[in-house]
Amino acid sequence: MKSSVGPARATHVLNLQERSAADLLRQAHKHWGGKEDLWVFGYASLIWRPEFQADEQREARVHGWHRALKMQSRAHRGTPDVPGLVCALMAGGCCRGMVYRIHKDRAAEELTRLWEREMPNSVYDPKWLPCQTPQGKVKALAFTLSRRSPQFVGQLPDHALLSILQTAKGGFGTSMDYLLETANSLRNCGIRDREIERLVALVRSDSVCN
Repeated sequence: MKSSVGPARATHVLNLQERSAADLLRQAHKHWGGKEDLWVFGYASLIWRPEFQADEQREARVHGWHRALKMQSRAHRGTPDVPGLVCALMAGGCCRGMVYRIHKDRAAEELTRLWEREMPNSVYDPKWLPCQTPQGKVKALAFTLSRRSPQFVGQLPDHALLSILQTAKGGFGTSMDYLLETANSLRNCGIRDREIERLVALVRSDSVCN
């Protein structure tokens, strides 16, 4: 699959080689401060595979951001030759997900482990976002993606999406499995995402036709 980054925007693409995951982690530690429990916002795989122990979890809504299957995966759900797709938190709209509270005594260790999982190549822009929950508002760490990132694929036609979902496979499995796991976890949490549901219906319809 070719990158959606064209010549007109090439000079505006983020240079990931200039970004240090260690520096971004230090910034996250500084922002958190260590005096209070740490909150993390999950919108896709962090819901069904968080890999950390949470002391509390709540449904949450974030305004100004939305979930989108528009991030290339060249290792976990694809390869450099056949990149896969995973969800990212993109600017605009609204996103329902889950927030997880980690006790401050364990948060530093869990944050480092989370960084190793989410930030090995510094693709994400970590942000602290206000999340509305049934019990009130909390500020949580979220891993967002800039449209300037080389991993951002932009708007793809359905036939291209289907081709990626049906062919891309990485160390953690296929892009198709990722989509279905995300859709299932959102449904189990009572969260509706019409675009994710549309993509699942598209995949199933194509499977029946073939």
